[in-house]
Amino acid sequence: MTEFFIQEKQLSSVTRTIVKDNKGKPLYLMVGHWGRKGNVLSLYAMDGQIVAYIKQASVILGRKFEIYYDQTKVGVLHKIFHWPGDFYYIKQLHWAVYGDIYNHKYKINHFNQNVMTMDKATLLTGDYYVLDIAKQSDAPVAICVAAVMDYWLYNRNKQAEPDPIFEVTFSQN
Repeated sequence: MTEFFIQEKQLSSVTRTIVKDNKGKPLYLMVGHWGRKGNVLSLYAMDGQIVAYIKQASVILGRKFEIYYDQTKVGVLHKIFHWPGDFYYIKQLHWAVYGDIYNHKYKINHFNQNVMTMDKATLLTGDYYVLDIAKQSDAPVAICVAAVMDYWLYNRNKQAEPDPIFEVTFSQN
């Protein structure tokens, strides 16, 4: 299992995220912006190759995000229902995202197998989201899903709210 730490920050509608390992070595760069149909948030390897990206597909009648991995569309993330907690689904991957989205305590499952769990932690250097991802190969898409969840959380009722900025590090268990 791989553990990612994402520092809590919200600055502007332009997102820049450095993904680092537990030694501080940069692994990925996430850039882009949200808010309008067609906007994209991209995850790049440090060699400049795009690894995954999210494209905002709809802003009217429920926001939908298309998720791409290795230049191939792997799914569409959209909200299924809102009561008593949020539930999101990526049909093509058979991933269900559920839990306490408001407090960053949720899971992604593929049927009954855990893909990722999200929680919060306070460290000496600040407040972090903690992502435990079962398979390293799922990490780029899971990080993209976490970015969308954060976007939805902070932009539920305020169209002009700033988008999240993440700093990500991870360690192998």
